[in-house]
Amino acid sequence: MNEEQLKQKVQGWIVFISSLILIGKFAAYWLTNSVGILTDAMESIVNVLAGAVSLYSLRWSAQPKDKSHPFGHGKMEQISASVEGILITFAGVLIVYEGVLHLFFPAGIQKLDIGIYIVAFSGLLNYLMGWYSVHIGKRYNSMALIAGGKHLQSDTYSTIGLVAGLLVLYFTGIAWIDSVLAFLFGGIIIVTGVSILRKTIANLLDKADEALLEDMASELNAKRSPDWIDIHNAKVIKYGNYLYMDCDLTLPWFYTIEKGHDEGAHLRQILEKKYADRIQLTIHLDPCTVFEQSKCRSCICKDCKTRKAAFEQAEPITLATFVEHADEVDR
Repeated sequence: MNEEQLKQKVQGWIVFISSLILIGKFAAYWLTNSVGILTDAMESIVNVLAGAVSLYSLRWSAQPKDKSHPFGHGKMEQISASVEGILITFAGVLIVYEGVLHLFFPAGIQKLDIGIYIVAFSGLLNYLMGWYSVHIGKRYNSMALIAGGKHLQSDTYSTIGLVAGLLVLYFTGIAWIDSVLAFLFGGIIIVTGVSILRKTIANLLDKADEALLEDMASELNAKRSPDWIDIHNAKVIKYGNYLYMDCDLTLPWFYTIEKGHDEGAHLRQILEKKYADRIQLTIHLDPCTVFEQSKCRSCICKDCKTRKAAFEQAEPITLATFVEHADEVDR
């Protein structure tokens, strides 16, 4: 089973179990008539819908590149996560509305103990599913699985608070506590949805992932060739779990095309070993003569016969030097 099939299988199980949890929570609401339990049940609707969207997006994004989509279909995972964020936010708003409605028009609550048992067990299942989804998502860099898993985990945390509130309601019988629970957890759900939306929108707009770039720079710095004067102008775009990277590699000006190609291949091998087959790399080779004499002071190359300054200290590859452009370096 390849990683795309594994991701789809994980998401398929999440949708199936979420559907069972949805049925259980609505059964608990019908038994108890508690708006607090309704908040949990309504979020389960979001879990099922969002899970189904994620499953579809994973199948879509797994399709190979074609003439119309030369970079593949990986962006569909970002769209899926955005849809999930919108659904979560909408559910939070509805939950707050129901809380206000029940505050002014309270309904009798019954069989609360049974409802508490159902909600607590559902919360445990959600946590286990969420943990596994995030684990697989991080392992294969799937935004859809990570977003879905974090949503399920946040659902579990709110369920813990909900169960605590329902226990207080059960032992005190104070009816307005039910509406307060709806306000509180509806607000938490809204914050979760907005947070997911902000992250997915940033990814759709190809915002630079500084953590990823820093990780790459660190890896290359540790394994750099003595003839790499520097690496700059690095850009990485994510399409699903694939990474498309451009960068400029500065080499001694007297290198032949063949020697320059070999050094570029070495750089490619380092990144492919680090990121497996998920990275597609385009390298532009720059001759060192485009830079100021100060570059000679950081050049490790031992075979250069045209040095303009003695070697002093190698310039490490850092996030700052990794992403800067050639015209910035010139200045």
